[in-house]
Amino acid sequence: MSDDRSRGLFRSIAHRLAGDEEALPDEGRLPSFSRATGWLNSEPLTPEGLRGRVVLVDFWTYTCVNWLRTLPYLRAWHEKCADDGLTILGVHTPEFGFEHDRSNVVARTAALGVRYPVAVDDDYGVWGDFANHYWPAVYLADADGILRYHHFGEGEYARTEMMIQRLLRDAGAHDVDLDLVMVDPVGLEVAADWRDLRSPETYLGYAQSSGFVDESPDRYDRPERYTADRRLPLNAWTLDGLWTQARHAAVLGEADGGVAFAFQARDANLVMGPTPAGTSIPFRVLLDGEPPGDAHGTDVDAEGRGVLDRQDTFQLVRQTGPIRQRVVELRFDAPGAEAYCFTFG
Repeated sequence: MSDDRSRGLFRSIAHRLAGDEEALPDEGRLPSFSRATGWLNSEPLTPEGLRGRVVLVDFWTYTCVNWLRTLPYLRAWHEKCADDGLTILGVHTPEFGFEHDRSNVVARTAALGVRYPVAVDDDYGVWGDFANHYWPAVYLADADGILRYHHFGEGEYARTEMMIQRLLRDAGAHDVDLDLVMVDPVGLEVAADWRDLRSPETYLGYAQSSGFVDESPDRYDRPERYTADRRLPLNAWTLDGLWTQARHAAVLGEADGGVAFAFQARDANLVMGPTPAGTSIPFRVLLDGEPPGDAHGTDVDAEGRGVLDRQDTFQLVRQTGPIRQRVVELRFDAPGAEAYCFTFG
């Protein structure tokens, strides 16, 4: 279907949704944000102060690849609809310990182009008031502060935008643009290739780990020397060198240590960071034992070289062409790397 025809179809649907024929559910009142532990890009906001505006509440945490893939739409809706009466309010509720570090959140908020208000939710107070359980999660409130729509996870962008349009029109906004936003994501923001995705999010810390070929409670929380298993089945991973499998992450104790994962997906990413924070650790990515070449991710070059200089999600591999089972391996030049979670797309 051509872009023009697609826009026409979506516009027709949007007109229909924006009409009066469909009653909207009442999902309760917009909860307070009083238990936020801080605010970015705004003074503290309240449901009373937001009365008269349509409010989109977005729960996020900056390393979550599922949320990163929704971000282009959030930015586009903010740019397009703020003047029509939409307030996007991000709630940053951290998953990993380093996401409690305010300097990390401030830096990544700026780097990711998040310009709408953000409630910092270090203690999960706002999360609890919404009875939320997901990253990402979207809640839409009308101009009277009544929750009318929610969506958990990625996707449903067209329907979410149509609901925004409907609520803006109900609030009295004139000349609401019923064309849907067109986004051009790059890097980690590109939607997953769901057709070829066969590998799940996988944690390396023993609190949630799965797939570790040398998993043993007797070896938790102390330095142990591991030898890499080169015959990994799909969705299994291994360590090489001196590592501590801690509750929160796998932590490298000496230089020239490695971690490898057998995956099947277009993209392979790893949430990781240096310890102590603020240091830099050179690393190299290999794909089936070779430099990744054109299959390198945005955080490494064609030779697989990268620098672990922040606590973040790093894109290691982005493949083109047919997708099959591969092994991605990282080798670190210095101790102190903390590996938290592999994700795929």
